Amino acid sequence: MARFHVLLCLSLAIFVALVDVSTARKTVGFYELKRGDFSMKITNWGATVVSVILPDSKGNLGDVALGFDSLASYVNDTTYFGALVGRVANRIANAEFTLDGKTYKLVANENTTMLHGGHRGFSRVIWTVVEHVGGDYPFLKLFYRSFDGEQGFPGYLDIYVTYQITGDYEYEVTMRAIPHKKATPVNLAQHTYWNLAGHSSGPILSHSVQLFASHVTPVDSILIPTGDIASVSGTPYDFNEPNTVESRISQLSNGYDINYVLNSPRDARGVRKAAVVKDDKSGRTMELWTDQIGLQFYTGNALTEVAGKGGVVYKAHAGLCLETQGFPNAVNIEYFPSQFVRPGEIYRHYMKYKFSF
Repeated sequence: MARFHVLLCLSLAIFVALVDVSTARKTVGFYELKRGDFSMKITNWGATVVSVILPDSKGNLGDVALGFDSLASYVNDTTYFGALVGRVANRIANAEFTLDGKTYKLVANENTTMLHGGHRGFSRVIWTVVEHVGGDYPFLKLFYRSFDGEQGFPGYLDIYVTYQITGDYEYEVTMRAIPHKKATPVNLAQHTYWNLAGHSSGPILSHSVQLFASHVTPVDSILIPTGDIASVSGTPYDFNEPNTVESRISQLSNGYDINYVLNSPRDARGVRKAAVVKDDKSGRTMELWTDQIGLQFYTGNALTEVAGKGGVVYKAHAGLCLETQGFPNAVNIEYFPSQFVRPGEIYRHYMKYKFSF
């Protein structure tokens, strides 16, 4: 009886330890990366960038990323401020796709469409903190295991994302996804809203934007790509040369929300310059580099009276997004580059941000 009591106590102790470990792994918090006067904060709720702070041309520090002060606001968020979105970013028509002869019905969360992974996409889950390291090149490595059938997607998928400050006023985002047993589509995107004048400074309409892309993938009335690839020449979408957002936004019914086909030269690692954004008021410039083929340019058209950091209310065009990605709805358009990843393959996605002032 005594032996049984000892074994029972040991079993309960092991069970409690496992529960404690599990709970610890699911703790949500804010994590800072800092190098000199350049810093950023990230939460493992949604692998979300909360703030990016750097000087302007006069040396004044400012936060250039839209976001919230509290975790509760991120949990209830519908804007995707700063989030890592997936399993498939952007829109999937009719919330379904066919793979190897089988049709998968997904969770629609924008009328009949799936947007950014559904109601419980990667922006609405707790990521495990694998490493949080300081020093000259601080980084935060996060992990999430997406289960078979999550939001309708097939197969387990292990996802890793690392945010690292790699130099003075620059940081990298590195993503990897590894499928298990079943093929699945993967198209991750980082969804930070930028305002180089400062997150509280009002609309980004005076920002100058240059996008290294001569074509877009046009969309229908519900923002689903038609399957065409169209030249930007002579249209409001042409940002091959730097132009302010406000220069032609009035020619569009709402604002910019479309995928650009990147065509700038790649370096030996397959990385290319995707975009340059400048703000004359602050003197800040941001360059974006990536190994992806597409870039969603979005001008915060749907922001309406959103209560943000420091009591600031974000309105339409308070920030702009530059989401490097594969082409939207590629799972249903066979001649778009495939997003299907099979067991034994690894999805990779790289981004680099460089700031100057």
